[in-house]
Amino acid sequence: MSEALTVTPHRLLRTNEAADWLGLSGRTLEKHRTFGTGPAYRKIGGRVVYAIVDLQAWADRGTRTSTTESTGQLVSAARAVRELRSFAG
Repeated sequence: MSEALTVTPHRLLRTNEAADWLGLSGRTLEKHRTFGTGPAYRKIGGRVVYAIVDLQAWADRGTRTSTTESTGQLVSAARAVRELRSFAG
């Protein structure tokens, strides 16, 4: 990771820079954005940008101390989230 990305937490990153910061591919981050499972982002004109604090908050949702730990939050896979429908009798 470059030093410029670590010392300026309020800097806005383009998709590929944000993906590099997270250790993901740009395409994976785009999929997360499309499916609504990714970090918060902003649109400035036609550009998509991410704040480092939002990237860190999203990554922190996946923090665990044990493989058996179960919490309400997680970082989802980059795929569409299906809604469960209940059918009344």
